[in-house]
Amino acid sequence: MKTILRKSVLIGIAITFTVIGANAQRIITGTVYREGKPAAGVVVEGHKGTNYYTSFDGKYKIQADKKSKWIKFTYADDMRKLNIEGNTNNVIDFSFDGKIPVKGAGEDKGVNLKSAQELMKGQNKEFMNDLSLYAEFYKQKEYKSALPHWKNLFDKYPKSTSNIYIHGVKMYESFLRKATSWEEKEKYIDKMMEIYDRRIKYFDHKGYVLGRKGTDWFKYKLMNEKITPEELKKVYKKGYEWLDESIKLQGDKSEVPILVVFMQVTKQLFKLGELSKETVVKNYETCNNIINAALKKDPANEKAKLSQTAIEQVFGTSGAADCEALVSMYTPQFAERSGDIEFVKSMLRRLNQAGCNESPLFEQGAEQMYELNPSGEAAFNMARMFLKKGDPQKAKQYYQQAMKLETDQSLLENYYYEFAAFMFAQEKNLPEARSYARKALAINPKNCKALMLIGDIYVAASRAFSDDNFERSTVFWVAVDYFNRARSADSDCAADAASKAATYRAYFPNKETGFFNGLEEGKNYQVKGWINETTKVRY
Repeated sequence: MKTILRKSVLIGIAITFTVIGANAQRIITGTVYREGKPAAGVVVEGHKGTNYYTSFDGKYKIQADKKSKWIKFTYADDMRKLNIEGNTNNVIDFSFDGKIPVKGAGEDKGVNLKSAQELMKGQNKEFMNDLSLYAEFYKQKEYKSALPHWKNLFDKYPKSTSNIYIHGVKMYESFLRKATSWEEKEKYIDKMMEIYDRRIKYFDHKGYVLGRKGTDWFKYKLMNEKITPEELKKVYKKGYEWLDESIKLQGDKSEVPILVVFMQVTKQLFKLGELSKETVVKNYETCNNIINAALKKDPANEKAKLSQTAIEQVFGTSGAADCEALVSMYTPQFAERSGDIEFVKSMLRRLNQAGCNESPLFEQGAEQMYELNPSGEAAFNMARMFLKKGDPQKAKQYYQQAMKLETDQSLLENYYYEFAAFMFAQEKNLPEARSYARKALAINPKNCKALMLIGDIYVAASRAFSDDNFERSTVFWVAVDYFNRARSADSDCAADAASKAATYRAYFPNKETGFFNGLEEGKNYQVKGWINETTKVRY
């Protein structure tokens, strides 16, 4: 389980680190120090309260019960307890060695906060020399030679240029990839996180930088194949915290690949029991709204399209997207936003995916969408609604309208498949059902549901295909061909397809009958009539 979660998160994931205490009535903040400097990587735990994992600013924030007796600070194997009984102060700093610097002192001491333009105008020779040497070595990818000059700029001239931070991350990524031990890799990861923090401090753009920071955190922290389940959880929570804040700050300006990472970790943390179903749904809605805004601005945005597909897949397989959660979430939203076509469209897609199209909310939404914009998708939802209401004739009319109006090939593929299933189940029109299943396959040859449907159509056709028992049994060769294709096309159909293939092999002609008809095993055979398919002879 640990390996599966870690690897899936490498594609992109994140989790909140704070677990809200049931009786939390007090919020305590502060800074943790080691050797006089803010300490990263410290787990801060409040008695009867919550946990927090410090970043490079050393700051923490926990919730505690009013009766909490202590705060525990753990760094690697070093654990300290601070007694807070009777201490009503809600700002509590702590140092492992007792050295807490005076507020406002030291951090920017000896630092020149001028811009590169100001420094060059003032002929600051140290700055100009280091900038020139670091830039030249960096350009040649001689990062080890660039490092001492870069470090001087990073330490002494932190506001000179943002390239210090952009290039710094790139250099340390290079060092990290070449490192041979995990201890060395972790040192470089820590430095990258420090670079991101200082970039935020001196150049702001906090939302954007936190997104990059969180993504790199997961990308490299999860390289550790020996990570323990507890450490893994900490990594998830800390990264989730950064990405969550990034998305809140950036809003519609969020980079869409970061949204995918955020949703993937949300999913994994939900599976670990760390996030509620409601939070997963809420995060999905947030990400989906941002991507919809990007696509509205630029309908040809390929990154947004790919990210939306990925997010849909993650949410659909999260286990949180059930009818109860979706209907509960969307009902009050629909009451407020029923005139927003994009919202209604998104809601109906989610309800459709979760199989909630029998709910009153789906019916209301389908009618509203058709009224707002009688598009192909709106007609498709109306078809589903009338089918569930037991009116197949009206359902058929709307299916036909949906297929006529739709231009989106991915949607049209599904309409063709569903109408094929309708013609098979409702009207028993086997040739017509196959015709529409083939249309779905023309768009996507690996549509396993359409392949399965054609197999089912041929099984049904065998009963009345011919008066000759042998000819009837040859139809099962073709049916099994389609079940085998479905099994290979998509893992979603594999088990069902394999089961059907095994079942209908029993209906193949036997060798004696085949020999009597002059058929050699392995040779091509044409199943005639309206089926008109070529298959292989087998017994």
